[in-house]
Amino acid sequence: MSGLCARLKNLDEAGVYRLNCPLDDLLDSVDLNGFAVFEAEFQPGAGKGEILAELARVIKAPDWFGHNWDALIDSLCDLSWRPAPGYVLLLHGEVPSEKELHDIFEAVVTFWKTQGKPFWIFFI
Repeated sequence: MSGLCARLKNLDEAGVYRLNCPLDDLLDSVDLNGFAVFEAEFQPGAGKGEILAELARVIKAPDWFGHNWDALIDSLCDLSWRPAPGYVLLLHGEVPSEKELHDIFEAVVTFWKTQGKPFWIFFI
C-alpha cells in the first residue's frame, strides 16, 4: 500500500481514471496522505441537473453555487472550505458521458497541478 500512497502524491500521475485497485486500499492511502475524499453516486439516466446537485452535495459547495457547469468548475477549483494536501473524487454508478463534464474534470486536475496539489478522479 505504501506504493499507492506515494503514487497519490505524484502530481504527474494525478488525473481521471477508472479505479483498478480495491476501493479499501485507495481509501486507506487517501487517509494516510490526509487527502480530502468526495464520493458521488450517480443514478442511471442522471441528467445535468442531477449531476450538478450530487457533486455540489458531496463537495459541500458554498451557497453561491449556481448549479451550472461554470459554477462546478469554480467550486472544484476553489475548495477553500475544505483545505487538504490533495483531493480524490470517487464517482460511483453510471456516470453520464457528457463531454462538458469530462472537460471540466480534466481542467480541474490541471488547475490543481498548478497549485502543487494532486486531484484524482476515479470512476468506479
